Amino acid sequence: MSGELEPDPARMRVSDAQRHEVAEILREAAGDGRIDLGELDERLEATFAAKTYAELAPITSDLTPVVAPAPSAPAIRSPQPARSTERRVAIMSGFKRSGTWTVPEHLTVLCVMGGADLDLRQATYAADEVVITVNAIMGGASIVVGPHTRVILEGTGIMGDYSGPSGLVAAELDDTSPTVRVRGVAIWGGVSVERKHG
Repeated sequence: MSGELEPDPARMRVSDAQRHEVAEILREAAGDGRIDLGELDERLEATFAAKTYAELAPITSDLTPVVAPAPSAPAIRSPQPARSTERRVAIMSGFKRSGTWTVPEHLTVLCVMGGADLDLRQATYAADEVVITVNAIMGGASIVVGPHTRVILEGTGIMGDYSGPSGLVAAELDDTSPTVRVRGVAIWGGVSVERKHG
């Protein structure tokens, strides 16, 4: 009908998956140092209380435009190469990867009073450079790499520690060496990278 009003996209309800997507962006921003822990707490609280796009979109508007008001018509996405992304959570529990496995291009692990053990010595990599984001809150993570893996450590410790790569094995790097970029934040916890023989 001609007099019928179009629904306001900004008033449309958001899903739990969209809230978790925003929460992950906030955690990565805290790990990168773009927001501090006070802002992280405030924005996470607002994220999980948000019911509509109008409430959710402003939370990351100064970080990354991840959430936008829902379009009134389906959006047409331009074809892009698929990015390999994996998210894992260890809350009062553990997460372990070892042996033969594929490290995705982006791996995010959240440890809350829990731990993660990632052994990359026999792993293959989805890209020449992979990013492992570990946010440890009263928890910890251990990452083991072989001598041929280049490690860039960008994590931040707040009453906690990000350390490595340590170990008795010297790095043996060349032009074919994969790069593992480790980032995130450790609050009352620790994240360590150790170099060992395979």
